Amino acid sequence: MIVYEIEGKAYINLTNKCSNACTFCVRTTSDEYEPYSLWLTKEPTYEEVVDALQEYLDKCNEFVFCGYGEPLYRADMVEKVGKYLKSKNKYVRLNTNGQADLICGEDISERLVGAVDTVSISLNEVTANDYQTLCRCQFGEEGYASLLRFAKKCKEQNLRVVFSIVDILGKEKCEKAQEIADGIGAELRIRELIK
Repeated sequence: MIVYEIEGKAYINLTNKCSNACTFCVRTTSDEYEPYSLWLTKEPTYEEVVDALQEYLDKCNEFVFCGYGEPLYRADMVEKVGKYLKSKNKYVRLNTNGQADLICGEDISERLVGAVDTVSISLNEVTANDYQTLCRCQFGEEGYASLLRFAKKCKEQNLRVVFSIVDILGKEKCEKAQEIADGIGAELRIRELIK
């Protein structure tokens, strides 16, 4: 499924690829995110994405790049589709693991200007070692450093940046995550673990 709806927001699923193999990810147990089957048989073209968006343009105001994989494996598509949605006066959010420079081989934050309003980065942990244990990044502990760099670069582009962590980490780690967010000028969202 390319586009799916949850609580009045349209989610855009561009790829199955991800640089993380998070221990908590629904991908480890299922090809579905109830009630949707999100595993793609092929990556959609721009035309296929825009076509799939049509039924949501009148009923949704927020569009989110978030599917079974990491959207920035298709950074060109995020940029192009995001700009299409902005031309329709839609609010656009990118949910990402933040490892953009490692995935794309360069800083892409400038390309997101005019394509997304908010960059939501899964911080997940408060140290590189703990992040690697939880997220099992293919880039090793450099994945954590990458997401912090990406957050800073996005803030420099005046994009809204929101870090997210799950509430099971405990008070001490949530406080540390708030310090990390404050140091970058990002917001922090503490969310429930999706099972």
